[in-house]
Amino acid sequence: MNEPTKKWLAYTDGACAPSNPGPAGWGAVLLAPAGRGSSEHYGFIGPGTNQIAELTAAIEGLTRVPEGAAVELVSDSQYVLKGLSEWRRGWERKGFRNSKGDPVANLALWKRLFAIADARAVTTRWVRGHTGDRFNERADALANLALQVMANHDSEAPE
Repeated sequence: MNEPTKKWLAYTDGACAPSNPGPAGWGAVLLAPAGRGSSEHYGFIGPGTNQIAELTAAIEGLTRVPEGAAVELVSDSQYVLKGLSEWRRGWERKGFRNSKGDPVANLALWKRLFAIADARAVTTRWVRGHTGDRFNERADALANLALQVMANHDSEAPE
C-alpha cells in the first residue's frame, strides 16, 4: 500500500480456538483515508463458531468507521464477503432462507451487519488468509490476542 487511499480500509478477522465451535474472538485494523492514521481493535465474544467470529469482526470493524464514509471491507472470510455482496438479495427475496430453503444461519448478526453496511458505502475485497498480507495478518493476530487475554484471565481466576 504505497499511496494513500480516499476511503477507509477495514481489515477484519475472527478466530475460534482451540476448536470450532469454541471460544471466539475478533480483530480489526482500520486505516483512515489519505494516510490519516490507523487503529486496532479486538474483543472476546465467548462461545461461538468461526462464522460468528468473522461476522462479529466485520460488524465491529465497520461500526468504527463513520456513517456515510466509503470503506473497503477486507477479509479472508468468503462467508462474510459473499453474504454482503452475493447472497443478501436472494436471502431477502426468499424471506431470509438459504438455497436449501432453511433459515439463514446467524440471522441476527447478518441483519446487524447489513444495517451497519447500509449506513456506509461498503465495498469488499477478499484476501487469502495467512499469506503475508500485513493487515490481514495483524487482524488475525488481534483476534487470537482476544482469545489469549481471556484464557490468561480465566487461568488467573481464584478457584
